[in-house]
Amino acid sequence: MIKSMTGYGRAQETRDGMSITVEIKSVNHRYFEFSSRVPRGYGFLEEKLKSYLQTVIARGKVECFVQIETLEEGEAVVSLNASLAAGYINAFKEMSERFGIENDVTTSSLSRFGDIFSVHKEESDEEKIWEDVKAVTIEAAERFIKMRETEGIKLKNDVLSRADKIIENVAFIEERSPQTVQEYNEKLLQRMKTVLEDVHVDEQRILTEAAIYADKVAVAEETVRLRSHIDQLRTLFGSEEAVGRKLDFLVQEINREANTIGSKAQDVAIARKVIDIKAEVEKIREQIQNIE
Repeated sequence: MIKSMTGYGRAQETRDGMSITVEIKSVNHRYFEFSSRVPRGYGFLEEKLKSYLQTVIARGKVECFVQIETLEEGEAVVSLNASLAAGYINAFKEMSERFGIENDVTTSSLSRFGDIFSVHKEESDEEKIWEDVKAVTIEAAERFIKMRETEGIKLKNDVLSRADKIIENVAFIEERSPQTVQEYNEKLLQRMKTVLEDVHVDEQRILTEAAIYADKVAVAEETVRLRSHIDQLRTLFGSEEAVGRKLDFLVQEINREANTIGSKAQDVAIARKVIDIKAEVEKIREQIQNIE
């Protein structure tokens, strides 16, 4: 399905004591370009987010924002520095013996020395966190892609309607082109009769001149190719793959054929139709810049 490169998707869930919010947005870009912003301490998510989103997004400048709020405090682990505690106990014992005072060391008295304890939170399970974040990311990506598809339908309809207008102009040119040759033939015959008056007109010469003119202004090959390119364009719009780059190349070819027809045009009506074709081609070119 045709997708726009412009999109936005957001999802929020509470999972395993965490409130997780993921936002995805994108704008036009020739290739897939990714950037992310995640909370401090969650940098390991960046590459995982990029790898996943690259499987569902072919082109565009993609930005992903992740917010994680911990709703439940993790378990704290208190560790004892046993060698340091033993050092304190031995020091108190030595002090008691040397100065003849009571050795009243207790657990509570030792607890005043904070350096014998270390407190840290239980290590986070990165894979578990990623599974939770990925679940929310998938939901945000689905909404993001849905928006891209909706915009893609609008782009498709607009481009195809312009392609139809191009074919209408091509049909006019195909019908008008042989008429210009006949008109040239008649004008040439009339001109020679006027110049030569009563002298016999060389009809063979007129036919030769007309044939040269016809060959010079012939655009049948160009209109056939132009029709073929439009058919290919319609076919690409039915593809399930990302076709933005192919469409871009095809529009260049359509514009090339229009330019060739314009350079051969010796007729005002045909020249005007070529201008109309080029105007539609330019509008199509603008639209497909936003197609994935």
